[in-house]
Amino acid sequence: MSRASNPRDAASLLIVREAAAGFEVLMGRRPTKDRFMPDVYVFPGGRVDSADAAVEVGSELPAAEQAHFLGRVSARRARMLGVAAVRETHEETGLMIGGLHGEHLRPELGALQYIARAITPAQSAIRYHARFFLVRAEAVRGELRSNGELLDLAWLPLEKAKSLPLVDVTRQVLVEAERRMSGEAFRGVPLISYRQGAIRLRYETG
Repeated sequence: MSRASNPRDAASLLIVREAAAGFEVLMGRRPTKDRFMPDVYVFPGGRVDSADAAVEVGSELPAAEQAHFLGRVSARRARMLGVAAVRETHEETGLMIGGLHGEHLRPELGALQYIARAITPAQSAIRYHARFFLVRAEAVRGELRSNGELLDLAWLPLEKAKSLPLVDVTRQVLVEAERRMSGEAFRGVPLISYRQGAIRLRYETG
């Protein structure tokens, strides 16, 4: 058996808005040619870059959100994850959580909620340790457009989104977003992982 590769840090962002029929989330479909999760619907996001550490932000992650990372990553790494989620969202959708400072995006991390993390299976050829953030559409600026990394970008009712071609992690994160938006009592940040091919869910409280 080949040795499992170490998962790379990644971050995704759920942008949620309130509509007449309930909450909607922005999602897109990964192209067929992609090596990682082709033809499934995902949230905007991607890998953390080393350059994310030097990005100037308009506001930091709220103290309550930083507390959920304690003991797992440093404050610096938590900040980089938030920056990556905002940066990748801007690249893939044209939308900004923050504003432009000259030609550079200055993220407003204070608008983010940290809602989940997931580690892809050990047997996967490409592995990620992904963190998921949520932001309300009121904190978002810009015009929606795709750069080609996500196709069929659209605002989808949560129930419809759960019926699309998804990986199980994405479906579980949608469930968590629904809990948060409905005002359900906070039970912790879910860690989604795998053991012997079966999905595992454990809530972390800090």
